[in-house]
Amino acid sequence: MKFGIVVFPGSNCDRDVAYVTRDILKQPTRMVWHEDTDLTDLDVVVVPGGFSYGDYLRCGAIARFSPVMQQAIAHAQQGKFVLGICNGFQILTEAGLLPGALVRNRDLHFICDRVELKVERNDSPWTQAYSVGEVVTIPIAHGEGRFYADKKTLAEIEANNQVLFRYAGDNPNGSVNNIAGICNRQGNVLGMMPHPERASDPILGGTDGLKLFQGLLERVAAIA
Repeated sequence: MKFGIVVFPGSNCDRDVAYVTRDILKQPTRMVWHEDTDLTDLDVVVVPGGFSYGDYLRCGAIARFSPVMQQAIAHAQQGKFVLGICNGFQILTEAGLLPGALVRNRDLHFICDRVELKVERNDSPWTQAYSVGEVVTIPIAHGEGRFYADKKTLAEIEANNQVLFRYAGDNPNGSVNNIAGICNRQGNVLGMMPHPERASDPILGGTDGLKLFQGLLERVAAIA
């Protein structure tokens, strides 16, 4: 299984993801510059955290128009996997691959902490290594991580069981319905504000995030 990790000017979690996919999971991994337009060799595209283009306009708003994102959209439309983490989640909503938006945190402060997440489903490629209702601890680091959607969109997200992760303890940023991560209706695109790559090595204090990547590998292996 080959991973491609997008690198924007301002990305700062791209190497963290590569450490997980390449060094821990021993999977082929390619760093994909934001101007690249060929993703045909990849099974999974990861849009990592950071501050793409400095977040000078609105988080993810400029990155959404980069050449690589046009290809990432086509990649997703083919049913292949796309994972957006933190800033990557913001980019996926801006690109229209996921519904809703990420806006300023409730208290207008940047938050860097560990939070508890509740796993809502384990019948998706991303969560099959977890148990339904399992509570995991994953780090967050964001200033605009409050998930928002209008009532109609939110009702559709809930009705279609697109929520994969919710904040289980205190809601750190004011996200509606405690939403921390959602997928598209097809289930091949996931966006989440917490950083699973920062909870994938025991040296960092926990490995709850590693299950996300392992579950995806198992699903792909089963299909193959």
